[in-house]
Amino acid sequence: MKFQYNKTALQDLDKQLKIRVRALPTIKNKEAALRLEVKRAKNEALEFEKRLNQQITEYEKFVRIWGEFDNSLLSIKELELDTKKIAGVKVPVLKNIDFEIKEFSLFNNPQWFLKGIKILKELTTITIERDIFFRKSELLFLARKKTTQKVNLYEKVQIPGYEDAILKIKRFLEDEENLSKSSQKIVKNRQQQQEEVV
Repeated sequence: MKFQYNKTALQDLDKQLKIRVRALPTIKNKEAALRLEVKRAKNEALEFEKRLNQQITEYEKFVRIWGEFDNSLLSIKELELDTKKIAGVKVPVLKNIDFEIKEFSLFNNPQWFLKGIKILKELTTITIERDIFFRKSELLFLARKKTTQKVNLYEKVQIPGYEDAILKIKRFLEDEENLSKSSQKIVKNRQQQQEEVV
């Protein structure tokens, strides 16, 4: 840290120190909130993952029939995402999934195709929600990591650095003042001695 040994520098450093000391509790609270939200988002993503695996396992019994299913019947027309701020971090939120179902003949295709479309919608929705929660946890994790770095920077580097610099300047100014007083005494004593001689 570079600084000058004068009162102006002392005031500037003192001001910077106070800003960081005041900001530190807020940043620590943000870090704690982000840590909690990261955990919550991961748990939700894992819950969707679990649901997805359960449903896939349930439908694997019908794997032979799925070979007949026309996958092009269902597509995503529009995926509506919104953003939400959590502890100052913008994260994605699923608003709506608009599916498009191609027209097909119920007479020329197996009757279970309608049920198959419903199943695919469910699986797709769960997969998208899972991916969104994983993305949300990634974004929150990165923000928490940055916040932790800032807390560490303030606590371990900047605040001690400012305190050390302030102490050095104060000592320097005190030494300078003591030297000034000492030199004034010496000058005064010499003047008195010269007046006594005259």
